[in-house]
Amino acid sequence: MPKVGMEPIRRTALVNATIAEIGARGSLDVTVGQIAKRAGMSTALAHHYFGGKDQIFLAAMQQILRDFGAEVRRGLRAAPTPRARVEALIDASFAPSCFTPSTISAWMTLYASAATNPDTLRLLRVYQQRLHSNLIHALRPISSDPVAHAEVIAALIDGLYLRAALSRSKSADAARDTALAALSTLLERPA
Repeated sequence: MPKVGMEPIRRTALVNATIAEIGARGSLDVTVGQIAKRAGMSTALAHHYFGGKDQIFLAAMQQILRDFGAEVRRGLRAAPTPRARVEALIDASFAPSCFTPSTISAWMTLYASAATNPDTLRLLRVYQQRLHSNLIHALRPISSDPVAHAEVIAALIDGLYLRAALSRSKSADAARDTALAALSTLLERPA
């Protein structure tokens, strides 16, 4: 007989183990058995809760996106002006919680997997559309072309994140500062 109330605890353990295992290996080149072992349960139980590695990875990325969303909401609540809202979105993208080695490896895996996995591509598009929408909303009162500027800032965030993640010499702070400088340049240009 299954223990009542254990499913959410075990699912969370498997999600956390997936993120840790991807971080340790630097890719999705892990097995469900390795994930289950790190979570302290059997491979069969991991398969029971998620079905397979792709589903566990999607659940892990959904958790990472929820954590990112919490960073965004915290920043937006504290932002008194439209520009501060854009800056909060940039800050959230380079927050320490989004820049741990395990989280970086999961993001890299998401981007690589999106080329061949429709479910992963859908999740990546959800993230991209939310970021773009939030940027447009924040930029509308202060930008001559909020849609184009949102596209530039979103591309910068993703590119700078990847560069900082792959570089041993660039930090999240330096990437954030570059994005903020680009924001200033965009807002200073006439239409």
